[in-house]
Amino acid sequence: MRAVLRSFFAACLVILSGLAASAQTGATDLAALARLLPEASRVSGNSDAVRLSIGLSQPVPYRVFHLAEPDRIVIDFREVAFDDWPHGVAWPNAIAGANAGPARMAGWSRLVLDLARPMLAQRVEMVTDPLTGQAQVTLDLAAVSVANFQAAVAAPPEAQTRGGVQQAARLPDDGRVTVVIDPGHGGVDPGAVRGAHTEADLVLTFSRELRDALRRTGLVDVVLTREADIFVPLPARVTTARAAGADLFISIHADALAEGRARGATVYTLSDTASDAAAAALAEQHDRADLLAGIDLHGADDVVAGVLMDLARIDTAPRSTALAAALVGQIGAADLRLHARPMGEAGFTVLRAADIPSVLLEIGFISDAADLRNILDPDWRAVMQGAIIAAITDWAEADAARMALVRQ
Repeated sequence: MRAVLRSFFAACLVILSGLAASAQTGATDLAALARLLPEASRVSGNSDAVRLSIGLSQPVPYRVFHLAEPDRIVIDFREVAFDDWPHGVAWPNAIAGANAGPARMAGWSRLVLDLARPMLAQRVEMVTDPLTGQAQVTLDLAAVSVANFQAAVAAPPEAQTRGGVQQAARLPDDGRVTVVIDPGHGGVDPGAVRGAHTEADLVLTFSRELRDALRRTGLVDVVLTREADIFVPLPARVTTARAAGADLFISIHADALAEGRARGATVYTLSDTASDAAAAALAEQHDRADLLAGIDLHGADDVVAGVLMDLARIDTAPRSTALAAALVGQIGAADLRLHARPMGEAGFTVLRAADIPSVLLEIGFISDAADLRNILDPDWRAVMQGAIIAAITDWAEADAARMALVRQ
């Protein structure tokens, strides 16, 4: 699966720029979430068997489960816009009705089929068209006995908790990487401001597009720490990553520092000692929002917890550094501008998850006019997103090999 990831993402570097250009002519909408395609969606069957074929504008992770009292089949998707499609469908006799909307777990959309009699999903598959990028999800449902249906009933994913913290549903362990993207700032904390542009809005747009580009592969599970202009405390961002079972965490920023001192992409990893004055200033800016919101993060760990986290970071720190190096390498290979010192270290609170490789990526500095123009340019963003995808691939492949050696 790692080899497949690498091949697919390498191709993404070539096609992302073309897709961004075609978006300008209306051929492809890169920024949108997946949409249900009514013209490509069909349902047929009778009281004993039903085939449901759902056309999507792009592939997304999905899951299927059965619920009782009343009997239902539920299909969850990573954010699909259904509109009012279910209500305009002539459902077969076996389906009493259908509804679609957001799931109770953030980041998911849900299609619920109300059953007129017990039925099970006997076959579920997704096929992606390599030319259009559209996906077709097909479910074959068959009538079963009450006992067989009851045996297949399971608790919905949002009911699965551990230690009192809701867990994001994990897809089967098939080699995919779970990536948590953290759009910096938000809500009462706009971040850097230049004219009509705020860092919070710019990085949210970039992060949404990056999420969609990753999801279009159908091979990566992606979670955002915020999906709107809201304030999310720094510790809550780390909690989101841990609840999602993150394999890696990337915090996206586009800060502002003194003119001439900050331009181009920069990747930071965690350190108690900043690598330079600029890194120290950025860390202070990022953490100040939490302090102003009434959350004092200093001295939160007792001695024992600190020792345990230090031990965990003995393994995690080099993995974070490897991720940073992969990002710098791929951004440079894509001929995108890098900072004169593209890798740095500082005490960013958002990077303090001891058990998750984490980096903070400044895609550019909006205090620099050229960087700001780039960040506002969808074609430039598509190339940068392609470089990040390739870096994730490089890192995942190398990390899997490293972990295999550790287990030996």
